[in-house]
Amino acid sequence: MNGMTTIGSVSGHLAKPSGNGPWPALIVIQEWWGLDQQTKSIADRFAGVGYLSFAPDLYHGELAQLGDHQKASALSQKYGPGAPAELQTAYDALKQHPDCNGKIGSVGFCFGGRMSLALGISRPLDAVCTFYGGGMQQLFDRLGNLKAPVLGLFGDADQSIPVGTVQQFDKLLDQIGVEHEVIIYPNSGHAFFRDSDPSAYRPEAAQDAWERVTRFFAKNLN
Repeated sequence: MNGMTTIGSVSGHLAKPSGNGPWPALIVIQEWWGLDQQTKSIADRFAGVGYLSFAPDLYHGELAQLGDHQKASALSQKYGPGAPAELQTAYDALKQHPDCNGKIGSVGFCFGGRMSLALGISRPLDAVCTFYGGGMQQLFDRLGNLKAPVLGLFGDADQSIPVGTVQQFDKLLDQIGVEHEVIIYPNSGHAFFRDSDPSAYRPEAAQDAWERVTRFFAKNLN
């Protein structure tokens, strides 16, 4: 059963695996366009491999069309400041949800990649994945609060997240002693996982990233 619902006070798309729970849960966090069909399809995909997957609607029903950077920027500025608190609310509610077995991970893309890290800093997640987390350097001084293993997936041609920033992230995780893996895919830019955008999608990188993230969550949530 996949569809819009409310977890705690947070509206979003909930995707359940087939069969009977409880299952480990995943919070699947949108790109800066909003809770679009792409994000819902990723939540559905994770449900298909056994995770109770919740994609919060952090823009409260508003969306930017793919490519409308001006509107996406405006929406992220409007709703971004409140997003960490909403994600914490969703985490707290999922922890008590009858279909959740108590294990919770997060995965986010772009804007959501940064929010995934922010949630891991503020709540005791069991696993944290960031796909090309835009603006993640805003959180570098707080990474010491991370306790969960981290998987970071980036592209070497991402104009918004230079390779040097990714290498700094990797080094900081080394210094704080958090178990982690940081991958930089060659010939891949921002949103290489977004299969609904042919200009950004890189099938080989996306396939490898999917295999890595499913192994990562299987190890840390199951």
